Amino acid sequence: MPRDGIFPSLTLLKRYAFEADYNGSPAINKMANKDDAKIAPSILAADFALLGYQVNEAARAGADRLHVDVMDGHFVPNLSMGAPIVASLRRVTNLPLETHLMISNPDLFVREFVEAGSDSFLVHWEGNANLHRTVQNIRAAGKRFGVAINPATPSAVLEEILPEIDQVLVMTVDPGFGHQPFLHTTLAKISRVRQMIDRLNPGCELEVDGGIDPVTARLSVDAGANVLVAGSSVFGHTEGVTAGMKSLRTSFDLVPQ
Repeated sequence: MPRDGIFPSLTLLKRYAFEADYNGSPAINKMANKDDAKIAPSILAADFALLGYQVNEAARAGADRLHVDVMDGHFVPNLSMGAPIVASLRRVTNLPLETHLMISNPDLFVREFVEAGSDSFLVHWEGNANLHRTVQNIRAAGKRFGVAINPATPSAVLEEILPEIDQVLVMTVDPGFGHQPFLHTTLAKISRVRQMIDRLNPGCELEVDGGIDPVTARLSVDAGANVLVAGSSVFGHTEGVTAGMKSLRTSFDLVPQ
């Protein structure tokens, strides 16, 4: 842990200890409540020729919000959609629109997405040198704000910002593409973030994104998540959107209380 003869501060030692306090399998989170779990279908997996229809079907099937993945080809190696898609969605649904900005310099685009109809924003900790400024910009627009962290990013980075935000997003795949398998090593992090939230900001939501299906939905809620982003398992379900939503909801009944 020491580097170049310099020992870490007591604060850092406490963080290292917090991160290491895991024995190999996440304990059942006694605070998890299947009745509180929310589903945020990700339109990245939708058929854009039928986007309005599929979004409304998801809403009728009990979707709590819509997750909009915005990628710029720089922060992540993919391009997706911009504010015009949000504006189009706003005309056809009353569901909250959650905008996940996987982009460089997110502050430059917040106003555009606010005007298009975004209700909340998720911004990555990685690569953002002035995260508090981003919080202030989004708060000034009257919108909800969350911080996302990638699979290899330790949960300890949330310590200073957590009291000021509405939501934490733990990525359970590396961001940039859909249809990726769930990284089971992130379950330990979900449990640690749940403990941090309960200690620092109990009203904060804990969301997971990547590879969510009925099996991993159950594992994630068990570990402490209460919002699930689901793309392929909803919009790509072989029996349709309604069946995909029902399959995820049913999986919650298996979560211990």
